[in-house]
Amino acid sequence: MTADGDGSTAGSAGPLVVLDKVNKHFGALHVLRDVDLTVHRGEVVCVIGPSGSGKSTLCRTINRLETIDSGTIRVDGQVLPAEGKELARLRADVGMVFQSFNLFAHRSVLDNVTLGPIRVRGLAKDAARARALELLTRVGVADQANKLPAQLSGGQQQRVAIARALAMEPKLMLFDEPTSALDPEMISEVLDVMRALAASGMTMIVITHEMGFARASADRVLFMDAGAIVESAPPAEFFGSPRGPRATEFLGKILAH
Repeated sequence: MTADGDGSTAGSAGPLVVLDKVNKHFGALHVLRDVDLTVHRGEVVCVIGPSGSGKSTLCRTINRLETIDSGTIRVDGQVLPAEGKELARLRADVGMVFQSFNLFAHRSVLDNVTLGPIRVRGLAKDAARARALELLTRVGVADQANKLPAQLSGGQQQRVAIARALAMEPKLMLFDEPTSALDPEMISEVLDVMRALAASGMTMIVITHEMGFARASADRVLFMDAGAIVESAPPAEFFGSPRGPRATEFLGKILAH
């Protein structure tokens, strides 16, 4: 199934991520089936679908947290290597925000944000600290800079995780269900940060159950089912008149609640 920019508003900016016939198995389970996908620079793509449809696996293959069995993935024109320094270099250009935050528990918020730029990018400590404080201010948690992650709410921890990813100055941001572990009142504060990031022109691939965010902030919505991208359309088109019965059924259940 191809999803090469249907309805994209950012097509003129050129492709940043290209998946070509990507397949992935977990044992006998075929979790990604001949996935073709092109994401253009500055585009915000939201991926939705039922549990087990391959959404998170798709996200994790793009920075090689999961290997693929066949096909190719290109980021900024380069085929994603399997391992080594080239992979580390490419991975540094792809920020990722997980549903479980994945902050270093024994390090302060500030240290969490400065560690990557210092160790991977070679940024001087003073410059990394200044950049980190700027980003923590941007996501609204600068006053928590000297605390440990456990001293923060879930929403605050997720905003720190976003700042940490942005500190690497990535070309692409991946979000793997970033609000699914949060209490309802904390979801909006994280989505507000993501909306601002989308509006700033960051290229984003967002795995999400937040239909309001997808409707308002995505350039394109992808619907996955059984390991394949079965629909790709602008939000107004997808939510207004999904093409297939599977997407229609899914939206009927999701939007009724």
